[in-house]
Amino acid sequence: MDVHSMVNIYRDELLQRLGKLVSINSVEGTPEADAPFGKGPKEALQAALAMCEKDGFKTVNLDNYAGYAEIGEGEQVIGIVGHLDVVPAFKEDGWNTDPYVMTEKDGVLYGRGVSDDKGAVVASMIAMKVIKDMGIPLTKRIRLIMGTNEETGSKCLAHYVEKEGSCDYGFTPDGDFPGVHGEKGMVGAVYRSKKTGIRNIKGGTARNIVCRNCTIEVDRCSFSRKKLEDFFHNNDLEYVITDKENTIEISVQGVAAHASLPHLGVNAISYLFAGLKEAGFQDPFCDFYCSHFGLYTDGTGVGAKCSDEYGELTLNNGVIGMKDGVIEGSIDIRYPVTYNTKKIIKMMEKHLEDDGGIIEIKGGHEPLFFAPDSPLVESLLEAYQEVTGDMETQPMVIGGGTYAKGIDNTIAFGCAFPNKDYHIHDANEFVEIRELLLQAEIYVAAIQKLLNL
Repeated sequence: MDVHSMVNIYRDELLQRLGKLVSINSVEGTPEADAPFGKGPKEALQAALAMCEKDGFKTVNLDNYAGYAEIGEGEQVIGIVGHLDVVPAFKEDGWNTDPYVMTEKDGVLYGRGVSDDKGAVVASMIAMKVIKDMGIPLTKRIRLIMGTNEETGSKCLAHYVEKEGSCDYGFTPDGDFPGVHGEKGMVGAVYRSKKTGIRNIKGGTARNIVCRNCTIEVDRCSFSRKKLEDFFHNNDLEYVITDKENTIEISVQGVAAHASLPHLGVNAISYLFAGLKEAGFQDPFCDFYCSHFGLYTDGTGVGAKCSDEYGELTLNNGVIGMKDGVIEGSIDIRYPVTYNTKKIIKMMEKHLEDDGGIIEIKGGHEPLFFAPDSPLVESLLEAYQEVTGDMETQPMVIGGGTYAKGIDNTIAFGCAFPNKDYHIHDANEFVEIRELLLQAEIYVAAIQKLLNL
């Protein structure tokens, strides 16, 4: 029996497992003594480990930070590094189904995590089952490593590496096919208001998501309502304006997207401030926001616009809020692989403050880069090509950050197929069942290639 047929034997089991994991809301929660990232991530990890234990794999739980399932023998480790935590999902954000109930329609699965990254984790489980079924001599250990904090800091992987070390060869099924040989560097920052007459503001769900909805409260008669409505209409934005006793509340609906691809979204924060400024709203913080960020997603306003042969810098404002009269928001910068954090911060130095606000750099992560002709990249590319027949698509550099930055000898490989938007970090995240099975088949080929290195 060929690998394709063997993978398809497990179709129903794959769907059952993924449905179970999707039903667990594994967004980071309140830490507890035995749940470093809250109850949901812990429950998801324990459920996934139980599935692997049932398969006869060796399983280890590392303090509910991460865990792994293993087959094979030998000194070297081939790591498959996936994550079980997810970004927030709310039905009111535009979901057509309950995000925590996996729903199938015409061969397509919908639910939070079906693509990023629970689907890929389950496809990896199936790949390991098929490898075991094939009776291939395993001179290396094949280890499915499952973390629970990838979306909010990857402390889980740091804990794993501290306890178990890195991989000799590995991939994380949390990027793109046919492989990601480079990941942009990252700079995280926050901005705060210094002077503002804004009464209240709230928007966004996570720093690494383009803000989908933002609501602001300002004084009555502080702007031209007609000009604001014209701006919203001209930009095809949904909005609601509500009159209150002494103030006006304005809510704007944008389009969410991953922070690494902010141009694919419509940032509600940015359009709200741009509209208010267009409508004559005079406020120091509004001026600060529009001059430093505006509608740009390339860092122009903070002096950080740059690019190299692999891509350009991107900047996203994901979350904004107000407390004790001070507005604070998040900044997520992804910069080109041939730059470094120190250089990007140096470029921003003269653009961090004015009378209306200030930007505070919180830290950065250096880029990841493997040569396209390195054995790891070439082996995984060959696995993809042999299974799919796609000889044209080549490994790439991405703006998203994956586990590969936190563990040696690892690149992102899958789970996304070329030129497809799976709505990860957005409403109605989906994956085709056919593609999940194809993922598993590719991972079988990838493991075989890495066994021969």
